[in-house]
Amino acid sequence: MVPPKLTKHPSPGEGMGVGKMKVLVATEKPFAAAAVEGIRKEIEAAGNELALLEKYTEKAQLLDAVKDADALIIRSDKVDAEVLDAAKQLKIVVRAGAGYDNIDLAAATAHKVVAENTPGQNANAVAELVFGLLVFAVRQFYNGKAGTELMGKKLGILAFGNVGRNVARIAKGFGMDVYAYDAFCPAEVIEKAGVHAVANQDALFEQCDVVSLHIPATPETKQSIDYALVGKMKKGGILVNTARKEVINEPELLKLMEERQDLKFVTDIMPDANADFQKFEGRYFSTPKKMGAQTAEANTNAGIAAACQINAFFKDGDTRFQVNK
Repeated sequence: MVPPKLTKHPSPGEGMGVGKMKVLVATEKPFAAAAVEGIRKEIEAAGNELALLEKYTEKAQLLDAVKDADALIIRSDKVDAEVLDAAKQLKIVVRAGAGYDNIDLAAATAHKVVAENTPGQNANAVAELVFGLLVFAVRQFYNGKAGTELMGKKLGILAFGNVGRNVARIAKGFGMDVYAYDAFCPAEVIEKAGVHAVANQDALFEQCDVVSLHIPATPETKQSIDYALVGKMKKGGILVNTARKEVINEPELLKLMEERQDLKFVTDIMPDANADFQKFEGRYFSTPKKMGAQTAEANTNAGIAAACQINAFFKDGDTRFQVNK
């Protein structure tokens, strides 16, 4: 087996006020070449050193690589207490993407390591995928039979963050009537965006033909998309999940789809019970792996944003994107 690539790129000069810092990009699934080049330019322009650990196959390789890293950029790679124990010099870890449940936040805090994400950098990519899945669903998964159109349908967006706002923007282009609920976003902000704000998530499911999920996986949201909630949807309802697998109560959704032959479920996060869902032919679809952020543009944007955030942290102590305490 060919060992993973671990390379260092010498910096052209000294760091900005803090000395040269070593930034490790550790990606089991590498960034696109353009993204790596952009990250390199940002890191080296700030007088810091870049190292790459790509396509590693064992955790031990990551543990060895982080030993002398001051900063770490990851994608879906897991940063747990063991990794943080090994990273004696680590000061900041940035997950290139919006979700950050692959970082043990409590362990990062205990190790005095700042954990950040790069919100908004892949929002358009995820939003476009929502509509790729939706058109596929309403056109009967392209099986040759007559389908329906999205124009005039009511779309409900659960959580009105960066992705939700992009979904709303695209939905208007399809001529959809857009509704949203977000427990942390004021109704007036939603209305100002030209979207109908509803009082709660129950109302969202009751009123809309399609509901698109954009909630994070938190103790409050895990398993929250359940029998009772999805069961409120109109006849012919479509549930779209490009958020997190954990928010779906799979046993209860399976039970509901058994009882209601009119419901469809499309997702880019394969459920644990994928084999059970597959029996709903013509009403269920999952991509083989998570696809939301898998575009060249999102890949590059998130990687470069991570590099810029690390530079800002070392230069000015900027922690505006910190997700741990």
